[in-house]
Amino acid sequence: MMQNRTHTCGELRLSDAGKHVQLSGWMENVRVVSASLAFVVLRDFYGTTQIVADTEEMVAKFKAITKESTIAVTGTVRERDSKNPKLPTGDIEVVPETVEILGRCQHNELPFQINRSREADEAQRLKYRYLDLRNPAVKKNIILRCNVVSALRQAMTEHGFLEITTPILTASSPEGARDYLVPARNHPGKFYALPQAPQQFKQLLMTSGFDRYFQIAPCFRDEDARADRSPGEFYQLDMEMAFATQEDVFAVLEDVLPPIFAKYGTYDRASEAPFQRIPYTVAMEKYGSDKPDLRIDLTVQDVTEVLGGCGFGPFEGNVVKAVVVSDFHETRKFIDKTLADVEVVSGGKPYWFRLDEKGEIVGGIAKFVSPIKDAVVSALGLKPNDFVALSAGKLPAAQKTAGVLVKTLGAAVPGHMDKEQYAFCWIVDFPMYEIGDESGELEFCHNPFSMPAGGLDVLLKAERGEIDPLTITADQYDLVCNGVELSSGAVRNHDPEIMIKAFELVRLGEDDVKAKFPAMYNAFTYGAPPHAGIAPGVDRMVMLLAGEDSIREIIPFPMNKNAQDVMMGAPSEVTQKQLDELHIALVKPEE
Repeated sequence: MMQNRTHTCGELRLSDAGKHVQLSGWMENVRVVSASLAFVVLRDFYGTTQIVADTEEMVAKFKAITKESTIAVTGTVRERDSKNPKLPTGDIEVVPETVEILGRCQHNELPFQINRSREADEAQRLKYRYLDLRNPAVKKNIILRCNVVSALRQAMTEHGFLEITTPILTASSPEGARDYLVPARNHPGKFYALPQAPQQFKQLLMTSGFDRYFQIAPCFRDEDARADRSPGEFYQLDMEMAFATQEDVFAVLEDVLPPIFAKYGTYDRASEAPFQRIPYTVAMEKYGSDKPDLRIDLTVQDVTEVLGGCGFGPFEGNVVKAVVVSDFHETRKFIDKTLADVEVVSGGKPYWFRLDEKGEIVGGIAKFVSPIKDAVVSALGLKPNDFVALSAGKLPAAQKTAGVLVKTLGAAVPGHMDKEQYAFCWIVDFPMYEIGDESGELEFCHNPFSMPAGGLDVLLKAERGEIDPLTITADQYDLVCNGVELSSGAVRNHDPEIMIKAFELVRLGEDDVKAKFPAMYNAFTYGAPPHAGIAPGVDRMVMLLAGEDSIREIIPFPMNKNAQDVMMGAPSEVTQKQLDELHIALVKPEE
């Protein structure tokens, strides 16, 4: 027997009829039929049970209790006259003998109706998150998260990985995003940083002789919020393997993830191993994105040669990309709205025309395309009722707009998206370097600690001018599912000589590397094994499994888009005494 209850509110069945029970939970609703009859819904973590008050005294007691008060009810189980097949407890009801208030709700009006909280304003939901979480539909996502994390832990352990926790207070290092800094009281003027990822620590573990490491790691980055990114903190399945190649990492995740997605996902289909491998340049050319959604059958074609000189101004001197949508029967209103949405997301203006049922080019920029109809139809393989969306600009801009066209049209036009599945792929062969937008000089494209494909030899060739450094690829990879990047990973650059040479190409010398990454550089000089790893985002994973569009729906206590916890009032001001202890003086920004 549990305190205040013999059974939960989701437990009683017809076989329990006649039992004397005690239930505890939140009083969700009271429906008074008459002075001597009322129906009460009692809810706890496990479900709901109907309580039937059938005396004036008992009806009066329940009427005096505010909704969402916690109560304990003792009574007898009986079969319901009017059964509810939608509820596990729908065959029974409890006739109460006593009701005790365990925790009174002191508010006659709630911020929102509990079982419809998802329809409420998000600011209200976050402010009263403890009420929002009482909604079984909201609670379900948190339970899912717990089950997924448990399954991940079990699977990683079965694959021989050790769960090792790494420090939360560490040194600030340049890893791409802004650090969250923590002042060190005993070291005036110095700061700890919360880790953006356990990257350096897990590589140090490989150098220390641990063969397989993982943890459900908290990461902290001062970034803006997005639908698939929570500001402040997030969690990832962090893993690293010694004496491992890219294929070793792939094999582990291809074994771990599909069963979990198939078991816990909204959809019961998930890609089987091996996942499709798509080189970065191919992904950008074919899908206009390094995060392709393989559930969509639309792809991008280059039509610069055939349309670049058609006389349409925005095409002149630019790269032109096309997305063909077959069997298209949508209205002009649909076209205008969809392309306007694409422009908002991509920042590039899309164009269009279509081949009507008679095989004539109509709509959009038809007057520029019609004179070269045969060449265009041949190049794109067009058939009647095909719709062609186009983008133009410098290569990156044209690709980006085309990629948004693929995703938007694929999701909006019937027949082009097999939605109910989890389609995984690996994006491989990322460029090692790029030309920086602001500097105009060579910079690392992604992770500077990735091993360049070709090792030291390819770096020396670039240094001597024998090859263009922009052609160097890295042994780096992304895991993508349904158009969402779950993770980046890489074979690590574990050789100090190769590391120094990689940094020298971006104008950073050995002293810079030693200063920025002292522990890792020094550890590698003592003999580091080849190692590789990855860190799929747990939050994004659960978001996909739950079929949610916002990551905040699967986090117990998320921040809002402005990185504020409106429930707890964070960030908050602190006292002058606290500031003095930390040797901090505030300089308020000028208004």
